[in-house]
Amino acid sequence: MSLKEINFDGIIGPSHNYAGLSLGNLASARNAGHVSQPRAAALQGLAKMRANIALGLTQGILLPQDRPNTGWLDSLSTDFDTAEPHVRACSFSASSMWAANAATVSPAPDTTDGKCHLTVANLVTMPHRSHEWPGTLAQLRLAFAGTAFAVHGPVPAPFGDEGAANHMRLCASHDTPGVEVFVYGRSGGPYPARQHIEASKAVARRHWLDMERTLFVQQSEEAIAAGAFHNDVVAVANERVLFTHENAFADKEAFYADLRRLMPEAEIVEVPASRVSLADAITSYLFNAQLVTLPGGGMALILPTEARDTPSVWNWLQEHVAGNGPIRRLEPVDVRQSMANGGGPACLRLRVVCDPTSVDPRFLVDATRLAAIEAVVAAHWPETIDASAINAPTLVTQVRAARRALLEALGLEELV
Repeated sequence: MSLKEINFDGIIGPSHNYAGLSLGNLASARNAGHVSQPRAAALQGLAKMRANIALGLTQGILLPQDRPNTGWLDSLSTDFDTAEPHVRACSFSASSMWAANAATVSPAPDTTDGKCHLTVANLVTMPHRSHEWPGTLAQLRLAFAGTAFAVHGPVPAPFGDEGAANHMRLCASHDTPGVEVFVYGRSGGPYPARQHIEASKAVARRHWLDMERTLFVQQSEEAIAAGAFHNDVVAVANERVLFTHENAFADKEAFYADLRRLMPEAEIVEVPASRVSLADAITSYLFNAQLVTLPGGGMALILPTEARDTPSVWNWLQEHVAGNGPIRRLEPVDVRQSMANGGGPACLRLRVVCDPTSVDPRFLVDATRLAAIEAVVAAHWPETIDASAINAPTLVTQVRAARRALLEALGLEELV
């Protein structure tokens, strides 16, 4: 079995809009009420996938969910026409596009039963995301139906679990045993901590991890208060490298010591606050980037163009690359529509280390399959959505027809 890292990106759905539903997500709040561009958003995400393939990376997809979610509205004894505006907006959200919140993944080299384990995130902290998990679980059970995988349902409420956005893995190489790091929070100022330590420990137990090589690390309250609603807004890891902001963790010295004890070859690249403030790091989504190992060796950072446009961030990155640090290439990508709703390149993808031949091939893409998806998006996705007018019957009909056209094009009609 040949294990590789696959990035499964969420295709940005036709209901993508700016309703400002995510407390603590500063970009989401700042753009609440603005007119979104679902077609452009989806095409930007697909262009990022195409660029990843050009780098030699293996690329997968996760599909938009049915919106509005009438089953969830039924459970509230209401419907899309009569629901309160904020409830209607929650049912219409396209937030499942951020696949980093789809699940937590522990590859086979880390688990005592030799399976790749995936636990779907419950996302209970935010109403608009709390009803995603059944649709996500259905996709995970299709994509990872083989015996190499164990796919689990969510951790029960009230313990909030937001998936891979609060989970990191460090290892010598993707196919070797690693150290898994679960980052949890405590409320930072006015904003809730979305990842509970009880949820993280439950996931680690059900994944049959070696607890001697599993760390539970608290995110700093300062980072949460500054708008780092997930750990992946202030830290990202790939193989032996931890790339982090100085103020990401509550007790960084203890964390670093534990990591170096378990993995002496670990390389910690810390960006000092004196060079890049938390505010600049969060606005630019410097750390919400895909830190990837290239097929020919070396690491690249796939980051939003906002990072290039932020002088403090870009100056530090340029110096790091010139200084022969572990990150050798910078690959800016335009995902502005996603960024405006609070999700950068890393938010859009779920990392799974597995044998690609063990995955349902309908969830893997190459340039040809991406072209087919782009054609569906160009033909069916709404050009714009005004968040105040999401209850327009013609819009609902268009959104549902667009998703159905995509599922048919990909041969995934069972998800209808």
